[in-house]
Amino acid sequence: MSYWWLIPAVAIISLCLTAGLRRYALALSIIDVPNARSSHSVPTPRGGGVAIVVAFLLSLPLLGWGNLVPWEALAAFGGAGGVVAVIGFMDDHGHIAARWRLLGHFSAGAWALFWFGGLPSVAVIGWTVDLGWIGHLLGVIYLVWMLNLYNFMDGIDGIASVEAICACLGACLLYWLGGFAELLWAPLILAMAVAGFLYWNFPPARIFMGDAGSGFLGITLGMISFQAAWVSSQLLWGWLILLGVFIVDATFTLLRRLVRGDKVYEAHRSHAYQYASRMVGKHLPVTLTVGGINLFWLLPIGICVTKFGLDGALGLMIAYVPLIVLAIKFHAGELEKAPSSNI
Repeated sequence: MSYWWLIPAVAIISLCLTAGLRRYALALSIIDVPNARSSHSVPTPRGGGVAIVVAFLLSLPLLGWGNLVPWEALAAFGGAGGVVAVIGFMDDHGHIAARWRLLGHFSAGAWALFWFGGLPSVAVIGWTVDLGWIGHLLGVIYLVWMLNLYNFMDGIDGIASVEAICACLGACLLYWLGGFAELLWAPLILAMAVAGFLYWNFPPARIFMGDAGSGFLGITLGMISFQAAWVSSQLLWGWLILLGVFIVDATFTLLRRLVRGDKVYEAHRSHAYQYASRMVGKHLPVTLTVGGINLFWLLPIGICVTKFGLDGALGLMIAYVPLIVLAIKFHAGELEKAPSSNI
């Protein structure tokens, strides 16, 4: 039985659900009202990312039934992704203390690692490194960081959606070129779920993703990268390269704020992409630039790693150096300046 019909079906489900969620948010006044820490200027409904969650999770039983994705991976995606989405949904509708959110996030990460069997050995500059139980702990931390950095980076119209689609479709190309076509389904279906939502979120956005969608996307992308890592460690390096824009901006910003002694759990708008959007006065050029970096810089390096034998760690360094330069150029993590100083 062919399951290719799932690809447009998931996109259509996400598209229609987002429209319904927009009406729901407007009816209940679930609105993101701009404030001094916002990167937008117009009150906008939020919570549309639930459509991504539902569209993706609905596809999982069919993917399992068709033996397109292993049941262990489906248990990880459904359990961990579902928990993170529920926590985010509750936070979108009220407020959950940071400690309880983190407890839920770490529990979800541990659940995922259990089903994936932990962190596999990774090839680093010709050496195979197996970190044992320390690797499993680092794997959970990686998943928790992925879901939180995705939440941090979801600050201007379309950027989180474009990043997810570029990373997922880029990974599909890496899988196909590397001879791992059996791994295509999870990232392909996720890309389609995000594409349906992006219709409503493309600048100027008519609805925002919300914590439910951004957290779900972050941890699911992390889990898909773990699924690939068990097949080939080069694919893990490929995923880290493809997600480089978000990883570098979020990590660089966090480290700078930690060193300065800021309360890192408080809202801010000091990411490089936020400074860049204020400098140009629009969201669209920054969102399109992120897509361009993914397509014309990160994807070719990922292909060199997975297809042509470039060492993964070396490829990561080559990919990240210009991104770090951009983070510095656009003041990632610096104290927020008055608007006039950024023009």
